[in-house]
Amino acid sequence: MTISTIISAIGNNSTPYPLIVRDCFIEAPSKILIARKENLKESKELADDATRERFIDEYVTSAIWLGGIPATEKLADKLIAKKGYFPEASLKLLNKTKSSMQSVEANIERFKNIEAKDVQNALADLAKIKNNKAAYEKLLTMKFFAATAIPTIIMGFILPPLNFALTKKLRSKKANQASAKENVKTMSFTSSEAFKNFKVKSTPKDITFTGSFTSTIANLRTVDKMAISDGGLTIGRVSTSRNKEEGYMNAFRMIGSMILNFVTPVYIAKGLDKLANKLFKINVNLDPVILDNKEFIKTIKEGNLELPKSNSEKDILDFLDEKPKSLFSKFAQKLKKVSYLDSGYRDPRKYVNIESMVKFKKEFENFVKAAVNSTDIEQFAKKAKYVKGINILANIGISSFLLAYCLPKAQYGFNKLVTGSYSDPGLRK
Repeated sequence: MTISTIISAIGNNSTPYPLIVRDCFIEAPSKILIARKENLKESKELADDATRERFIDEYVTSAIWLGGIPATEKLADKLIAKKGYFPEASLKLLNKTKSSMQSVEANIERFKNIEAKDVQNALADLAKIKNNKAAYEKLLTMKFFAATAIPTIIMGFILPPLNFALTKKLRSKKANQASAKENVKTMSFTSSEAFKNFKVKSTPKDITFTGSFTSTIANLRTVDKMAISDGGLTIGRVSTSRNKEEGYMNAFRMIGSMILNFVTPVYIAKGLDKLANKLFKINVNLDPVILDNKEFIKTIKEGNLELPKSNSEKDILDFLDEKPKSLFSKFAQKLKKVSYLDSGYRDPRKYVNIESMVKFKKEFENFVKAAVNSTDIEQFAKKAKYVKGINILANIGISSFLLAYCLPKAQYGFNKLVTGSYSDPGLRK
């Protein structure tokens, strides 16, 4: 794995990789240290409790949040495959209003004369989904709710009471060593005390989902599902708070975290790229793995870069199908904008987002135009790669600073304003 590949991964805000870097390696340690420092203003005992609770909260939550959705989806995909369906087939192909050129019928017609075995198997998968649309939609809906609900319930409704129960148990043990055995028994994690906030309000009823709803949720990215689970986590954290002041602080913290994790980095990236274009007259919208590719630079110098002849859906699909070995197609596949089978043919079970491909094509065109007008194409590309890398690292740095320092400090400032104390409200005796 090259440095450009690593920078590309952590700079792609549509994937979980920037969240992993910020959450595990920057945000969590900083939040733990700030929690300890703020609670030390009241007492060492509060600081010790706050440090332990925040450590458990940050790292266990991160493990579930970052790994829970992919793990649940992987298990769900195995169950769907056992039912005889291809779990990654796009439901957008069943929605004819989206694109007649990419419906199930259109793809079957487009690829039916290709004799490659994997293509014929893919068409068989499409035919089965077409003939069992309702059953397949139901399976994908269940997969979505399992992938978002299970991690959310664990993070938001189970982990906090267990964490609080541990604090209460340790405090009780410290206060009265003589009755430690009895205290441990009464404050066991399996006791009703740890789960006193859980109540089953009613028996869930069968819910009917429309095809458009299922199609929408089935095509959400992992990072989108993480944002949804983060919203559920906010509700869980607030509802399981030990008192209303802790609820206020949790709401402040979680809402701020959602904004800084999923909204702010996108705008920071756009701002940095625009600034670079203005200051250095360099288009840095292309991914670093493209800018680092020698064949790409050579092709520009020779004037042989092939692109779809227009932005129409037909021309883009025709290009991807007829020229899978072109640099444009290869990079689109590498960046997961299009999928190809082992035989080299485009996977007819996958939907191609034409809007995204048009934007991708324009980024190529703008870069090539600027590079050709430069005095040295190779140096221009190298400079663009460095600037893009610096922008990505700057984005990670700025967003991490906001998440790891500014938000926790603002949170404790809010806490002081509301409660008159810097210490965590739930830890006060």
